Amino acid sequence: MPRHNSHRGAPPRRTLRRTAGGPTAAGAAAGPAGVLGGGPRAGAAPTPKARTFSHPGLMNAHGELNRAKVKVAAGADPWLTGWQRLTANPHAQSTWTPRPVATVVRGGTGQNYVQLYRDIHAAYQNALRWKIAGSREHGDRARDILNAWSATLTTVTGNADRFLAAGLYGWQFANAAELVRDYPGFELARFQNMLKTAFLPLNQQFLSGHNDACITNYWANWDLCTLASLMAIGIFCDDEALYDQALTYLKTGEGNGAFAKAIPFVYEDEGLAQWQESGRDQGHTMMGMGQLGALCEMAWNQGDDLYGYDDNRFMKAAQYVAKYNLGQDVPFTEYTWGTGRNCAHREHTVISDVARGQARPVWDLLHFHYARRRRLSVPYITAIAEKGRAEGGGGDYGPNSGGFDQLGFGTLLYAK
Repeated sequence: MPRHNSHRGAPPRRTLRRTAGGPTAAGAAAGPAGVLGGGPRAGAAPTPKARTFSHPGLMNAHGELNRAKVKVAAGADPWLTGWQRLTANPHAQSTWTPRPVATVVRGGTGQNYVQLYRDIHAAYQNALRWKIAGSREHGDRARDILNAWSATLTTVTGNADRFLAAGLYGWQFANAAELVRDYPGFELARFQNMLKTAFLPLNQQFLSGHNDACITNYWANWDLCTLASLMAIGIFCDDEALYDQALTYLKTGEGNGAFAKAIPFVYEDEGLAQWQESGRDQGHTMMGMGQLGALCEMAWNQGDDLYGYDDNRFMKAAQYVAKYNLGQDVPFTEYTWGTGRNCAHREHTVISDVARGQARPVWDLLHFHYARRRRLSVPYITAIAEKGRAEGGGGDYGPNSGGFDQLGFGTLLYAK
């Protein structure tokens, strides 16, 4: 693993990386009882220390943004091609006009959530153009879109899909705002308040009660987008309790977003692991790669290694999904679960070929982490990433909500 600096306020190249078993440092010698050299003496009570969050520290940390800036300015590929995909996107234009509303509805009568997710992606893409090229008109546009929404939005509602809206758009909104948190005129406190009053209550409600349904009723993506919102709001608002709640749930939670539930079967001999939604369809399965990938990258930028959690469990699942969606065979174990309020029995006996091979901008993030940061062999992830390069973002993968489930632009942002 590359070396990284343990100071959480520093740029994200830390010598300390938290893992499932606790902090580990490259080259550090362990003293008595496993205490790292220079740490407290064996038997001494640890001194609690508040977490200091790195900013920018969600999907886009300083190092990745600076690399993209330098490489684009030099005309180097694949960054330049990724940049060209960004600048060609209609959402990335400084002429974008936001359409904020007080109440966002997803599911049921009066749906209007399309204008929310399109404005989020417009804010994010304009913010990227400012960060990478320094164009003030795009920074102004990103700020103005976000300020317009934080001055207007009070409620996210609808049928059960309101929980999806609160999860997906909560973490994406926070990511867009993280890029301009120090930008002149950005209403940081007001935006933080909007996230904590319009999105966070639904996130917490879903994780604690799952809409009064059986704990296994909702697919992994529902938990994962909710956890991504919880984590992103925690980082953006410097709220350690929210961040730690997301980490804890991913490792020990009861719902399908926990690692062991989202990835229920591991095939060690093949280096593969079955994704929970594999028997459902491949579109939602690849969506899961994007949602858990976002969680892993946000945690990585705060010094916590979820990518490698439980012996690289996520890597094995991504290899499995990539291999199948490249047209190759994978093993499948019968998957059973309870649905509805009474946990009625359901089962998948075969993997689904629905939406097999669908394009989603989720793979370059995973390829560049496992193959470049970690120097691991991930042939299926690499092959499917190369097939979809250069990745675009919201607006490049169709007009429906599924085309906006990921922020995208992985080639531009994560190439190494």
